[in-house]
Amino acid sequence: MATGKTDLGNAFEDFKLGQRLAHATPRTVTAGDVALYNALYGPRFSLFSSDEFARGCGLETAPVDPLIAFHLVFGKTVPDISLNAVANLGYAEGRFLAPLHPGDTLSAASEVIGLKENSNGRTGVVYVRTTGVNQRGVAVLSYVRWVMVRKRDPAAAVGEQSVPTLAPAVPAADLAPPPGLDFRKYDFALAGAPHAYEDYAVGEKIDHVDGMVVEEAEAQMATRLWQNTAKVHFNQFERAQDPSGRRLVYGGVVISTAKALSFNGLQNAGLVLAINGGRHVSPYFAGGTVFAWSQVLDKAELGGPGGAIGALRLRLVATVDRPCADFPDKDEAGAYAPGVILDLDYWAAVPKRG
Repeated sequence: MATGKTDLGNAFEDFKLGQRLAHATPRTVTAGDVALYNALYGPRFSLFSSDEFARGCGLETAPVDPLIAFHLVFGKTVPDISLNAVANLGYAEGRFLAPLHPGDTLSAASEVIGLKENSNGRTGVVYVRTTGVNQRGVAVLSYVRWVMVRKRDPAAAVGEQSVPTLAPAVPAADLAPPPGLDFRKYDFALAGAPHAYEDYAVGEKIDHVDGMVVEEAEAQMATRLWQNTAKVHFNQFERAQDPSGRRLVYGGVVISTAKALSFNGLQNAGLVLAINGGRHVSPYFAGGTVFAWSQVLDKAELGGPGGAIGALRLRLVATVDRPCADFPDKDEAGAYAPGVILDLDYWAAVPKRG
């Protein structure tokens, strides 16, 4: 049967350093996207849940959770970058540059900034920097990710290769809270906890206690919501599945599930400002219970009205079927312990008590 008009997706040998990709299908964000996001992951952060609460924080209306912007832009990139992926591997240098609201339209473009063929000759790692812009041409977010992609022909020649040098973290000075954000009258009672910037110590670990199962149908729906078409998440005949035949769950499902679980202990740190780095340590398949814990890596005062905006640099670790109390995430040699599925480093805004 002819496939001349169908898109088979890029293989590793199709990518070139410096290549620019304009991704198809702009997406207008709706209140329905927000409602379905809440139904799938269960986040409870007040800043995204209530227009009145957001107005009390100096904003006109509640912004959309930044992770929705991340998922939407990520989904735009899949047909060009990771349709034939084995796995998405990691993230770096992610910055949320402008707030997103229902009615805004996002489009995305990427630049290939690194290529490295694997020693097996059958796959390679592609590094891209992706930028999402709104309908006014304003950049909403930018991030780097790297993904393992199959070669179409193991014997195919590969052009110039290079692995980019990436910053270990986004500097606090480059963080961009939403314009107008004002935490001077932050309502800790309505937010769900009294914990302010001053209450967190560098090195502190927080067990988020709760666990959440992601079912197969939820994983499939979440991935379709973001128009992510990667074959490993849907196609029963792809290789990235466990012996029972379940498809690999999109890594963004794990990120948003773990972030929602972090509410218990980080109720006032919902607003993600940057993604410093992250790894999908192990594949996750639906049916396992996801748990999470966080560690405070750093703190920074961002100023704002009354100097009331602070930021926490947080390490979010997700595990499967292993509650996190006293959980050793790595062994003495530095290898991840069985059950760790996500290791994410990010900055979040948090109110100062003043």
